Amino acid sequence: MSLTEINPKYEVIAADSVEEWGLLLQEKYPAVFRFHQTSWGKFPDGTDNIKIGGFHPKNYIRGKNVIFIASFDNNAETLSQLYVCIALLESLIESLTLILPFYPVGTMERVVFEGEVATANTLARLLSSLPPCGKPTRVMLYDLHTLQNRFYLSNHAVATMHSTVPLFLAELKRNHPNVTCIAFPDEGASKRFTYMFQDFEHVVCGKKREGDKRKVTIMDGDVLGKNIVIVDDLVQSGGTLFECGKALMEQGANSVAAFVAHAVFPNDSWKRFITGGDRCIFKPFWLTNSIPKVTSRIPTNDIFTVLDLVPQIVEDL
Repeated sequence: MSLTEINPKYEVIAADSVEEWGLLLQEKYPAVFRFHQTSWGKFPDGTDNIKIGGFHPKNYIRGKNVIFIASFDNNAETLSQLYVCIALLESLIESLTLILPFYPVGTMERVVFEGEVATANTLARLLSSLPPCGKPTRVMLYDLHTLQNRFYLSNHAVATMHSTVPLFLAELKRNHPNVTCIAFPDEGASKRFTYMFQDFEHVVCGKKREGDKRKVTIMDGDVLGKNIVIVDDLVQSGGTLFECGKALMEQGANSVAAFVAHAVFPNDSWKRFITGGDRCIFKPFWLTNSIPKVTSRIPTNDIFTVLDLVPQIVEDL
C-alpha cells in the first residue's frame, strides 16, 4: 500500500526545532499528514507554558494516530517534550509514534565507577513509563550509537530501528558514481554497516599502539588509487575521523570523503573541517539534519552537504 492510501491520516506535532519537518510532511503529503503548530512558551519563572496544537477550536487529536517529531537537544527541551507526549497519550488518541532521529544519550550506557549515571538507561525508563493508549508508543530511532539501547525500552514503548544509509546510497548513485570503496574508522562501524554496502569494496581502520601513542592505521583492505568514503554513525570533535582520512591518503587513496548520520559537533568543531581549517581533508562531507540546531549553522556552500531525513522518515513509517 502506498503512503497516500494510508488511513487514517496522521496528526503531526513537532518540537520547536523540527517544526519545519512537520510543515514539509503536510506540504508534500496533504492527504496523509496534518501538522498542528504547538506553542512552546514559558511563564515568567521559567517553567513551561505549552499549548499543543490540534485541540482548538476543533479537536483533531482525539481518536487519531499521532506523530510527535522530537528533538532532544538538551535536558530542558527533553523534559518539555516528554510533558507533551504524556498529554497526548492522555487525550484518547489511537496511537503515538515518537520520531527521535538522534538518541543523544546513546553513548552513556555503562557505568565504570560507582556514582556514574547511565543516562541511556534513565531516558529509556522515562520513555517506557509513558502512559498507555491501548497500543505501545512506537519510538523510531535512526542509527542508534549503541544498538543494545533499544532493549532498554519496555512496558509501553517499543523501539523500531532505522538507518540514514539509504539516503546516502541514493546520493552516491545520483551524484557520485565514481566512489567505489567504503572505509570504516573502526571494527564496530564495519560490523554495523558493511552489509549495507555490498556493492562496494571495504576498508577497515583501527587504532594501533605505537609506544605511548595510539595511531589510526589501515587494518584491512587496499586503498591505492581509489575514491573512498568513510562511514560512521556520528561525529563529535572528529579527531578519529580525521586521522582515518589522513591514513587513507597517506596510503595512496585518490580522494577521501566522509558520511556521518549524526553531526553532534560540540563547540562548533565542524569549523575545523571547512576550507582553511586544520582538518580540511574530506571533500565532500555528508551529514543528515538529524540534529537541526547544529546543521542549521553549518554552511553548505563549502565542503558540507546536508541530506534531508524527512523523505526517509516517510518511507520508514
